[in-house]
Amino acid sequence: MIKDLQKIPASWKKVKLGEVTESIKEVCPKGSFPYLEIGDIDVKYKRYILKEKTSPEHCVKATRNCVVISKVRPTRGALAKIKENFLFASPALLVLNSDNNNFLFYALSREHFSNYLGTRETGTTYPSVNDKDILDFDLLFPNNFAEQEKIAEILETVDNTIEKTDAIIEKYKRIKQGLMQELLTKGIDENWEVRSEKTHKFKDSPLGRIPSDWEVKKLEEIGKSFAGGTPSSGISEYYNGDIKWLKSGEINSKYIYNTEETLTSSGLRNSNAKWIEGNTVVIAMYGATAGQVGIVKTKMTANQAVLALSINEKERVYFEYLYYSLLVSVNLLLSNLQGSGQPNLNKGNIDNLIIALPPLPEQERIASVLSQVDTVIEKETAYRDKLSRIKQGLMEDLLTGKVRVTTLLENKNNQYQKEDLYAENNS
Repeated sequence: MIKDLQKIPASWKKVKLGEVTESIKEVCPKGSFPYLEIGDIDVKYKRYILKEKTSPEHCVKATRNCVVISKVRPTRGALAKIKENFLFASPALLVLNSDNNNFLFYALSREHFSNYLGTRETGTTYPSVNDKDILDFDLLFPNNFAEQEKIAEILETVDNTIEKTDAIIEKYKRIKQGLMQELLTKGIDENWEVRSEKTHKFKDSPLGRIPSDWEVKKLEEIGKSFAGGTPSSGISEYYNGDIKWLKSGEINSKYIYNTEETLTSSGLRNSNAKWIEGNTVVIAMYGATAGQVGIVKTKMTANQAVLALSINEKERVYFEYLYYSLLVSVNLLLSNLQGSGQPNLNKGNIDNLIIALPPLPEQERIASVLSQVDTVIEKETAYRDKLSRIKQGLMEDLLTGKVRVTTLLENKNNQYQKEDLYAENNS
C-alpha cells in the first residue's frame, strides 16, 4: 500500500495502527476545561496553544503523552502530543495511547501518513476521515523497545532545539513590535536617545503627538504607486525567461531577491507590467497575503496583486524607514477593513495612508535600530528552518530503518558493562 513499507528492516515489523494503539473514548461533560480544538494545533510544527474556552459536548479526555489527530479539514492530519496531565479534546480529534507514545508521535509525523489520510477522506462540506480508516494505516515498528526509544530521543532533541529557537524568534518579534511603537512615534535624537516630551519638543498631529520637527504626509504626496500586470494570456513563451516576476504570495520577508516565476523580454513588452527598481517598497494587495510588505532588492516586475511605491526624487524618504512605517499603518488599515471574508486593499487605500516623516538622518537611525533586530530574527529563522530540514531527513532515515540506531544502543550497553565491571573490581 505504501512504497517504503514494502521492505521491512531486520527486527522490525509492519503493523496496523490500531494493533499498537488504544483509542481513548472517555467522554467528558460539556463545559470541561481545558479544551483542545482542531484549530489550536499548528499543522506544520505539530504543537498547540490552548485558548481560554470550555468544551462542547462529546469531547474526549486525553492524558499526558496521548497523541491526537485531526480528522476534519481544514486541519485534517494535524498532529500533537498532549503535554498537560489532562485536557478535553474535540470530537473532531482521534485520541490514541500506546506503549510508546513518543515513537508513535514521530512515526505518524511523516508526510506519508498525511497523504494516506487524504486518500481516505470523504465528504464535501466538511471532508473527514473516519476512525476505522485511520486505525487501518500501516506503519513500521522496531521490535526492540530500546530502539524505538532511541529514535524518538534523537528526533525529540532536534524538536526541543527547534522549539527553543522559535521562542527566541518570538521574543525578538515582541522586541521589534515594542521598538516600532516607540521609535515610529518618538524617534531617536542625534545622541541615539529615544525622544520624550520631557527632553524634546512635541506637537499634535493627525497621528497623535510627534516630535516638532517631523512632518506628516500622505503616501500620494511623497511618491507614486503602481500595480503590477500580466503578460499576454495563453502565450507560453512569455514565461520562464530571465525577467523576475514577483507574485503577491512571495512577499513574505523584508527583502525580496528571487521569485518563483519569470517573464521573457517579449513577455514584458506584451504586458501591462512595469519595471520595479531595486530598493522599492511593495505591498501585497489581496489574497491570503494581503497586507504583507517587503522591499524589492533587485530590478523586477510583478503581477497585478502587487503595488509598488516609487518615491519622488525631491522627497527625503529613506526606503527602509518607509518599509517599517508601512508595516504598522498597513496592518492598522487591514484591521479596520476586516469583514466576513478576506479583506482586500486597493490603490486608493494605500495612497491615502498618512505617515510621519522625521528628518532623513533620523529616519536612517530608526531603520538601523529596527534592522538590527530583523537581522537577529532572520538569522534565527534560517537556523530554525535548517533544523527542520535536518529533522525531515532524520525522520525519513530513522523511521523507515534505512539508518539504524543499533550501534548507539550497543555502545550504550558496552558503557554500562564497563561501569558494572569497574564497580565490581572496586567493591
